[in-house]
Amino acid sequence: MQKWFLQAKRADFNGIGAKFHIDPVLARIIRNRDIIEEKDIENYLYGTKEGLFSPKLLKDMDKAVKMVTEGIKQQKRIRIISDYDVDGVISNYVLLKGLKRLGAQVDYQIPDRMKDGYGLNKNIIKKAKEDGIDMILTCDNGIAATEEIKYGKELGLTIVVTDHHDVLFEETEEGKNYILPEADAIVNPKQADCTYPTKTLCGAAVAYKLMEALYSQFQIEAKELHELLEYVAIATVCDVVDLLGENRIIVKEGLKRLQSTKNLGLQKLILANHLENKKLTSYHLGFVIGPCLNACGRLESAELGLKLLLEEDEKEAEQLAQEITSLNAERKDMTKKGVEQAIRFLETKGEKEHTVLVVYLPECHESLAGIIAGRLREYYYKPVFVITKAKEGLKGSGRSIEGYHMFEELCECKELLEKFGGHPMAAGLSLKEENLQPFIEKINRVSTLTEEDLIEKVLIDVPMPIDYITEDLIESMSLLEPFGKANPKPVFAEKGLKLLFARILGEQKNVLKLQVENAARVKMEAMFFGDIEAWESYIKEKYGENVLQGLYEGKNTNVELDVTYYPDINEYNGQRKIQIIIQNYR
Repeated sequence: MQKWFLQAKRADFNGIGAKFHIDPVLARIIRNRDIIEEKDIENYLYGTKEGLFSPKLLKDMDKAVKMVTEGIKQQKRIRIISDYDVDGVISNYVLLKGLKRLGAQVDYQIPDRMKDGYGLNKNIIKKAKEDGIDMILTCDNGIAATEEIKYGKELGLTIVVTDHHDVLFEETEEGKNYILPEADAIVNPKQADCTYPTKTLCGAAVAYKLMEALYSQFQIEAKELHELLEYVAIATVCDVVDLLGENRIIVKEGLKRLQSTKNLGLQKLILANHLENKKLTSYHLGFVIGPCLNACGRLESAELGLKLLLEEDEKEAEQLAQEITSLNAERKDMTKKGVEQAIRFLETKGEKEHTVLVVYLPECHESLAGIIAGRLREYYYKPVFVITKAKEGLKGSGRSIEGYHMFEELCECKELLEKFGGHPMAAGLSLKEENLQPFIEKINRVSTLTEEDLIEKVLIDVPMPIDYITEDLIESMSLLEPFGKANPKPVFAEKGLKLLFARILGEQKNVLKLQVENAARVKMEAMFFGDIEAWESYIKEKYGENVLQGLYEGKNTNVELDVTYYPDINEYNGQRKIQIIIQNYR
């Protein structure tokens, strides 16, 4: 179920348009992103890497730089330990590449998803000590590893944490009591007493900030540091952090560099996915390149993804890129089956009525739990946890909706969990099998979500007749990119578009092509990439099966729809034609 809302935030759109040389439509969209001050509008439209904040603003940065600098100069052995997702792999790469440039004696370990689970554990720390490691440097993990870091300190290791996940806390009468590990330095903007302006950096961006401070300490030219931005851009998009402010600049700068990347592994991955002649956007990072790197940690070893980024032999890089792309195809197939199984579970067990959905899929590959949870969240518009059977007990991943802080809700159930961590919108957990039913009951009991919260809200930026669309307007909208969380693709809408004909296209029969006409008698092609079966059912229910058939035959029908859309230019055989991409209809 959806409710459509028009964003009616006020401003002098014509004045903003004139000042910044943009169409008033763009000014309205920018205002809808709550970018109001002139300096913020300037930064949003034209911000560059020179506008990024100083790493020195991060709490403990000076401590971390001092310790790592001493470690490098004294040739102490440093081991980087990351997470196994895209953000973790890229955080690891950024630190590894940067520290080697500074002459550090450094190696890495990425935990095995199945054997080790998320982040630090005592076996990884014990192994580091046995290997003669002096310092552990974490990235994209560590903030919740209080017991593990205590153990590492008892073994005499220096431990520096770089992370971006939420800090564990317990509720007391005085309020939240935050629980921090006893590391030698903790660099994480989410710490309550960290004054760094951007709280939403991904793990790789925090790692980049450490390298920025270290490069400055070692007097390395900034242009060498900026070569790392293309990697941080991939992690920033894939970790679904807010694409505003610094994150937006990181992704803009990174995309520019990726277009002509010097990294052999990325070149081959781009080729393997047929992106070589395309203008790369945040979509390609989030839905093609990122998932390929993620598939390594899900189905094989995340070290495969890191190996691709480090590879300097052309033939080997090509082979790795092909292998990783095949793994991603396998992952897609397994995900599709997992989603179908999960929907059957929810529909037949009656569990879909719960406010917070908890799906138990014992046979599902545990690495796919998060992706399946994400698909179910889209399908049901509810917070979802997918739980799988692991070697020791159960493991799960959750994906949330706006208004439900997943990490804080898990804190309410912590006595039932063995381990957990995450953000407002995503979390991971492990628990004993006997605690599954109590967890399902409690996570729903403590939920404060209302019926209104569970209605998906479609926010319309601009009600715009299709006859207003021009090629210039479409081209100018590239100024609003990159799109992502907190800076979504603009949503336009028009009421009462008449459908003139419909045709299903594509090998998988998964694309709907329409011709539409508005009240001004302007005709335009429209594409719909959503659920075609649901669209057909909707037309049949409202107008009858014969009318649907008439649409496919191009007969004159009385079908009219309100649609939300995004304008686009279709280029084919050297011809350019304006079209709209339909996102929602009613």
